[in-house]
Amino acid sequence: MSITLEQAEKLLKGDYKFKQLGFSMMLTRMKELYNKDPSPATLHHCAAEMNMYIEKFKAIMGADYAFITNL
Repeated sequence: MSITLEQAEKLLKGDYKFKQLGFSMMLTRMKELYNKDPSPATLHHCAAEMNMYIEKFKAIMGADYAFITNL
């Protein structure tokens, strides 16, 4: 389970709701970081952190991951 850079960018620019509060909180923090510095390096960092979170909590991220794959 992993997301692409394009999906990560859509998550950082969009306003989506997720079932997992922890993922939503992490995404809010990353949006602030990305808004301050929308560079490719920041995007790669955010995508990597999102993928680590999804991998760690894949047992409970099923519904949210399914939504993300449709972005």
